[in-house]
Amino acid sequence: MPPPSPKQLSELEGITYRTMMGEFILYYRGKIVGGIYDDRLLVKPVKSAVRYMPTAPYELPYDGAKRMLLVEEVDNKKFMIGLFDAMYAELPAPKQKRGK
Repeated sequence: MPPPSPKQLSELEGITYRTMMGEFILYYRGKIVGGIYDDRLLVKPVKSAVRYMPTAPYELPYDGAKRMLLVEEVDNKKFMIGLFDAMYAELPAPKQKRGK
């Protein structure tokens, strides 16, 4: 299976991404949902994601980070939309930037 790319995922409505230290942080409708780390799509292990992917393995995005869920069905657009929709309500709201 080819590794996921932010452009591939950006075809899903509401997905944006930002590069950070050579990796990609993924946002769904403004909330951080996960990222692409070493050619792996990892999402936050919120309860709805665990229910949606009960057999998904947990992996570390990088040393010292919290475990995240590995998404293996990156080519299945319907699956991805369902996953992100299921997760959305549980994801924390974006932090407000402080004014200068």
